[in-house]
Amino acid sequence: MHKEITVRQLPNFINGEFVETGNTFDVLYPITGEVTAQAHIAGKAEVDAAVAAARAALNGPWGKLPQAERAKMVHAIGDGVNKRFDDFLAAEVLDTGKPYSLASHVDIPGGAANFASFADVLREHPTEAFRTDTRDGLGALNYGVRHPRGVIGIISPWNLPLLLMTWKAGPALACGNTVVVKPSEVTPSTATLLGEVMNDVGVPEGVYNVVHGFGETGALITAHPGVDGITFTGETVTGSTILRAVAPTLKAASLEMGGKNAGIVFEDADLDLTIKELGRSCFVNSGQVCLGTERVYVHESIFDEVAQRLVDYATNELKYGYPDDEATNFGPVVSAEHRDKVLSYYMLANEEGAEVLYGGGAPKFGDERDGGSWVEPTVWKGLAHDSRVATEEIFGPAVALIPFTDEDEVIKLANDTDYGLAAAFFTTNSSRVHRVAPQLEAGIVWVNSWMVRDPRTAFGGMKHSGIGREGGVHGLEFYTETSNVCVKI
Repeated sequence: MHKEITVRQLPNFINGEFVETGNTFDVLYPITGEVTAQAHIAGKAEVDAAVAAARAALNGPWGKLPQAERAKMVHAIGDGVNKRFDDFLAAEVLDTGKPYSLASHVDIPGGAANFASFADVLREHPTEAFRTDTRDGLGALNYGVRHPRGVIGIISPWNLPLLLMTWKAGPALACGNTVVVKPSEVTPSTATLLGEVMNDVGVPEGVYNVVHGFGETGALITAHPGVDGITFTGETVTGSTILRAVAPTLKAASLEMGGKNAGIVFEDADLDLTIKELGRSCFVNSGQVCLGTERVYVHESIFDEVAQRLVDYATNELKYGYPDDEATNFGPVVSAEHRDKVLSYYMLANEEGAEVLYGGGAPKFGDERDGGSWVEPTVWKGLAHDSRVATEEIFGPAVALIPFTDEDEVIKLANDTDYGLAAAFFTTNSSRVHRVAPQLEAGIVWVNSWMVRDPRTAFGGMKHSGIGREGGVHGLEFYTETSNVCVKI
C-alpha cells in the first residue's frame, strides 16, 4: 500500500564529504509521481573539485596501497552494501518504482556482488611473458605490467542504477583507478548512499566521487582534461555525443549503448521453457533492460500457439501493484517522460498496422497510482520487419511477433538491424545451436535461456550497440594500461 514519503536531500559526494549546492532538482516516485528527493546540481566548480580529489587520491594513499590491500578494501565495499541492504533497497525502489521482489533479488545483491567479483581481477588475470632471442644469443625477457588508467568518469543509466554503476565502479576501483560518477538524474539515490559506505569501510578520500546533474554535468566530465577514461551505459545518441566530446583529449571510452534485441523460436523449441524465458526477456523490469527482447521471430508452423501462450503469460503472470506487495512483479516505467515515449510507440504501432494481442495503452487504477508512470505490457503481431516499431528501440514492456519460414531467412532478419547487443534463440536441435549461434551479430547470444550472466565473460555490443567489452579479463583492457618491460639478459 502507499506510504507517506519524506523528501530527502541528495548532496554530491566529493573528497569524502557530502556537498550541497542549493541548486536542486526533484526526484520523483514513478508509482505516484510524488517528489521523494532533491538532488544538488554540480556545476563546473564541483566537477573540478571531484576530478582534483580523484587525482590526488590516485597519487596518494589509494595509489600507494598494495594490490592485496586494495582488493581487501573493494571486498569490504561489497560487504558494506550488504550490511545496509534495506537502505539501498528502499532508495532504489523510491527512484525506480520497481517491485521489492525484483530489486531485492537483482539490483542490490548484484550491486554488492560486482565489488566482490572484481576485487581479485588482477590477481586472477596475469599478463603475458616472453623469452626473446637476440643477436648475441643471450636473449631478453619481456613481461607486461598493468597500471591503473587513472581517473575514470562513470556515466550510468536509470534502469538498473546500482547494478550498472557498480559494474563499472567495481572493476575500476579493483584495478587501482579513482572514479567520478554521474548517475542518471532520474535515479541518483543509491550512488549517493554508496558514499556513506565508502567512508564507513575506510576508502581514502577522493577515491569515489559523485556529482549530480543533467547532460551539462556529464559534458563537464567527458571534456575534462583531468579525466583519463569514460565508461557509459545508455542510449546510442548520447554515446555518439560522448565519443565526440572525448576526441579532443583522446580519452579512452567504453560505451554500452542501445539495442533492438531479437528472439528466435524454431519449430522444435521446448515451448514451456521458451515462454517462461521470453516472458522474462520481454517484460521484466517493465521492459527496461538493455539486453531485453523487443522483436521475436517465430516459425510459421507454431506462430499462433506461441502468440497465444505469450498473451497468456502476460495475462496470468504479470501483477501490477505497490512495490512492497509480495505479489507485485510488474511496476511502472521510470519517469513520465519515458512513459510518454513508450506510449508514443504504442500509438505508432496502430498506425503501422499492428494487431494488438495484449495491452497497448496505460492502466487506470482510480487511485494515486494514476499520477505515476505506468504502461501496459504489450504484445503485437502484424508489424512488418522493417516498420519503425520493429526497428527502433522502445525500451518498454512491448514485443513484436513476426513469422518466419526457414533458418537462413531468420538469421538474416535477426541481423538486419543497426544494433547488435544481444540475441536469444530456442531449439532442441544441438546441431542448429552451433550452426546458428556464431552467425548472429550480437555481443551476447543466449540459447534456450536469457540473462544467464557470468561477470568473467565479455559484455558489450556490436554495431550501434557499443564500443569495447567489459567483464573479467576483457575489462582490464579498459581499466588498465599495459607497459611491456624488456630486460636484456
